[in-house]
Amino acid sequence: MPRTVAYTVFPFEGFAGRPGKHYILAVPIRSASTQLLRRSPEFRLAVIGLIMLACFGLLAGQLWYVQVARGAEYTARIRGNSQVNVRLPAVRGEILDRHGMPLAVNRSSAVVEFYLPDLVRQYRQTHGELPRRSYRTTVGGMMTEKDEPDIVKIINDTVMPMLKKFGIEKKLNEEQLRLHYRNETEVPYTFMEDLDFETLAKFAEHNAELPGVEVNMRPVRNYVYGALGAHFLGYVGAPNEIDQDEAAQFTFYQSDVEGKAQIELALNDDLRGQPGARILQRDAKGRIQGEIAREEPKPGNNIHLTIDARIQHIAEKALRVVGRGAAVVVDPNNGDILAMASVPSFDPNAFIPSIRSDEWNELTSDRTNPLMNRATSGYAPGSTYKVVPALAGLRKNMSGRSFTCTGGVKYGRHTLKCTGTHGTLGLGSALRTSCNAYFCLYGNNAGIEEINAIGNMLGLGQKSGAPLSGESPGILPGPEWLSKQNLREQWSTGQTANTSLGQGFVLASPLQMAMVAATVANWGTSYYPRMVDKVVARDGTVVRDEPVKIRANLLEEGISAEDFEKVRRGLWDVVNRGGGTAPGARIKNYQVAGKTGTAQFWRRGVPDNHVWFIAFAPYDKPRYAVSVMVNGGASGGGVAAPIASKILSDIFKMEEGDEIELASLKPARGSFGYVSSVNFGRSIPAALAAAPPGERSGTTASDGSSSRRTAATTVRRAEAAPAAAPEKKPNLFQRLFGRKKKEG
Repeated sequence: MPRTVAYTVFPFEGFAGRPGKHYILAVPIRSASTQLLRRSPEFRLAVIGLIMLACFGLLAGQLWYVQVARGAEYTARIRGNSQVNVRLPAVRGEILDRHGMPLAVNRSSAVVEFYLPDLVRQYRQTHGELPRRSYRTTVGGMMTEKDEPDIVKIINDTVMPMLKKFGIEKKLNEEQLRLHYRNETEVPYTFMEDLDFETLAKFAEHNAELPGVEVNMRPVRNYVYGALGAHFLGYVGAPNEIDQDEAAQFTFYQSDVEGKAQIELALNDDLRGQPGARILQRDAKGRIQGEIAREEPKPGNNIHLTIDARIQHIAEKALRVVGRGAAVVVDPNNGDILAMASVPSFDPNAFIPSIRSDEWNELTSDRTNPLMNRATSGYAPGSTYKVVPALAGLRKNMSGRSFTCTGGVKYGRHTLKCTGTHGTLGLGSALRTSCNAYFCLYGNNAGIEEINAIGNMLGLGQKSGAPLSGESPGILPGPEWLSKQNLREQWSTGQTANTSLGQGFVLASPLQMAMVAATVANWGTSYYPRMVDKVVARDGTVVRDEPVKIRANLLEEGISAEDFEKVRRGLWDVVNRGGGTAPGARIKNYQVAGKTGTAQFWRRGVPDNHVWFIAFAPYDKPRYAVSVMVNGGASGGGVAAPIASKILSDIFKMEEGDEIELASLKPARGSFGYVSSVNFGRSIPAALAAAPPGERSGTTASDGSSSRRTAATTVRRAEAAPAAAPEKKPNLFQRLFGRKKKEG
């Protein structure tokens, strides 16, 4: 123990406020023996040894922490630095018709891809310095000059000479390559697609000599029958946005395609699958050596449609005799859409993998609008709409009412003219002759509220609920609707009369009018149209069934079955009795019922009528309801009815055993030509009677022209109007009271 040998006392005055206090400082003095011990070599060696042991202990602890406690983590980091993760695009589900016939599938495409960051890295290692170029771009709304590695020179100096040496020559799209490197660096650049066997063999032979260049198989969307069904299938394209969190997990990111329109868009979540991944080994110089692991993508669900590909083919072939139009075929017993055609059309394969700018410009600059689905677009339905006020009057017990046609009905200073002077008519004869005067009076007696009530039950003025993009709800006009458009205007009896004729503000789509025909065909059950039957997983498990849905039952809404049959019989008379407006719709051995319509329209003074025919057959036990609309036709009876009849006739022949050979269809070309009549060279049966028994009829006019014996399809056109002429919208007077109307 140290001993104290002296104390030194230092007096402090005023310290801590206490003057006169003294504090003593004691200094310990250690012994000489202790100091000698510390100077000995043995002691120093012991201290050094202890220090060394402590250091080794710390080192051992750190090694344990790195190699044992966090060994797996650091191993993964090292492996990650020598491996490349590549996202594999998901395989999209297929779209099939009601019989399982594929309409949209995936095919394998061999593609050549450049891994641009690897190529840039290798160039730097080989040449020491990267070539650079400057470019101008907009940053924050101002033009700024930036520089970047000259990726085109790098590729031209490294890859292209090797490809040429192997006999593989393809011009490099320099601007596309620069944009890709600038905006999507980590996404492999696709240099070549759909390699043939010879080119694929060359790449397989020399792949090791092309570091940074890979040949991969990629799923590519394929629409089996070209333009067939393009307007309801839609198309796919590159995604608008990429999930950045997912992209951060991969060295190279290959995105999925996504639906851009129609079924492909509406059911995108069902169709899209799950992506896979490839793990590639990279050597010390950064070159890809090969694949060490792979997780295959999982395909999406298959969509089974209600469409019948054979009936779709029939409808599209029949409709192509005109330049613009639409046709819809439905099953009246459940609302299934069997076919939906629109002309002109397009080939969705043109969008795979992306449409060329010149093709896109051609599509979008075409004034006939090939991308437009006319089957779900709204048009004035003309006299096909007379079915709606006819049913409305039945709810008010008007089935026995007669009205006299004197050639027109005057409302204020305006007269709504008829196509003739029909005399006193009942409901059946008014439908057969399509008497405007009768339905002006009948519609006002029924009332606009009753007409709109029936319209709502039939699904007019509202979207159908089918998974289709760009669908028009149409317009079901009335006092409430008009007040929203113009607060100063009051609904009038003239507007009710005009609405009863399917003119003025009324708009309906061919799909909606097909459902009207279906409701009349099945004695009053209004179905929602159904396009998707079921969604099925790739293993065959049914993910979801789409049920048949009923909108309304008109027989439960105040219409008797006996009265309802009067409307059905009136539509039968339109086709089968003398004086009807659609003799061209008759089919041998099958009874067809239907209604014609012609809504007059002009483009810069050039007639461009919207002509219609809705129908169902066979009459007693209907299996099909059809709606046909043609832009630029003379009349519904002379143009639309023969097309509908051709569709039904070919369907019945198919049922009787005729083979329908499905083949890829080229896009239908559009035209502004005015079609005066259509004749498919069929022998048309004679009328069954001059007029229905028990009804009076006056002067009648038929707009349906037919030819008993012709050798081939005949389409009579007036001189085509200029293709660039836009459609002229009706003025206010024409919207309120309609244009001069020639019944179709």
